[in-house]
Amino acid sequence: MRIRNRSRLIHVVHDAPPRPHPSPLAFLIALAICFLAASLLETSFAQEKANRSVDQAEIHRWLPLTKFYETPNPLPLGKPGELIRSQEFEDYALPPGVNAIRILYHTRSANGEDVASSGLVLYPDQKPRAGGWPVIAWAHEASSVARQCAPSLSRTLQHGPFLFMYVNLGYAVVATDYAGLGTGFRYAFSDMESNADDVIYSIPAARSALPQLAAQWIAIGNETSSGTVVAVAEREHEIRDPNYLGSIAIGGLTDLDSQYQHSAGSSLPLFLAYGIKTLYPQFEPSEILTEKGLEQYRQVEQACDIPPSSVAITKSGWLSNKFVKQFFSRNDLGHQPLSAPILVLSTGSDFPATAAETTSIVRRLCQQGAPVQLERYSDPDPGNIIGDSVRDQMAWIQGRLAGRPVPSNCSELH
Repeated sequence: MRIRNRSRLIHVVHDAPPRPHPSPLAFLIALAICFLAASLLETSFAQEKANRSVDQAEIHRWLPLTKFYETPNPLPLGKPGELIRSQEFEDYALPPGVNAIRILYHTRSANGEDVASSGLVLYPDQKPRAGGWPVIAWAHEASSVARQCAPSLSRTLQHGPFLFMYVNLGYAVVATDYAGLGTGFRYAFSDMESNADDVIYSIPAARSALPQLAAQWIAIGNETSSGTVVAVAEREHEIRDPNYLGSIAIGGLTDLDSQYQHSAGSSLPLFLAYGIKTLYPQFEPSEILTEKGLEQYRQVEQACDIPPSSVAITKSGWLSNKFVKQFFSRNDLGHQPLSAPILVLSTGSDFPATAAETTSIVRRLCQQGAPVQLERYSDPDPGNIIGDSVRDQMAWIQGRLAGRPVPSNCSELH
């Protein structure tokens, strides 16, 4: 395990002879980093301008729900991963060279029911390589439960510059919304298992919509969605899709219960209560929420952002509620068998508690039989890791596509 310095995006191995010419991969990555920097700069200017008018920002940030997202409930029978419909879409803030297709497909709810999820596919505006574009399955962070807050309804796709970077490196990106964001079903907020199923079943649906996609795919999650892509690896141990090559967890790993130990003033418990109610219908939010909390809870399906509260929204001892504990236990990481490799990219020692928990979870993952590689970066801001680690991500992905031996530093963590 090495600590990478943020200022050096390209890691140099000092005992290796210098290379007189950059490799094609290094050249592509350099271009992608330049593109990413330009995109982020453009986004920052746009955000500064938009902040002058909140109303105007809201108008331009979210796209309207259209008939594309409408589905009957219950659905006509369909297998998980079966495409319901697709639609080329040009109203996103897409850079030149990137195309988008929306998809609607069958998946399974947290309770195993047939539900629909929406999502999108981003792909290069050029002839695909032999065998098609390799696929990155993007798992977005959990931030809302409102139907109209689906990432595919955001003009900037929430993480647009990062996703466009992958496309400019020659990959297609399949990004599920998760069932219930976009479609008219109830969203299982923070339930890694069902969210992982949505990621997995988005792949065959995307391939039906865009046959130029390659068979091989890798899942990537950032910050709070890092656990989801670990859950993808756990689910794939049962599914055994030979084309799934592994997962990359960016921003470290934390167990769900630890994320809520210090959530005072945050609106996250409102969304958590919604997710628990989705999985356990007999659970009543009033068991853990105060009157003020219940008042805000009634708004979670109507707004993308619930402001923090200066008044307590959770009751004393709410973390000991039996349904909360069951939900946390269901979403503990590192207790299920694995058969695919995982790359974990995390911060350095600036956040000792987070770093220690990441190491602890990686140790558990190592005990499940699959190679795990943990890399740390010196920048304490988890949001910067996705850009700092571009070379490491691409090298790891290309290694999986080429069938090279999988790196692991599990032995260093025991």
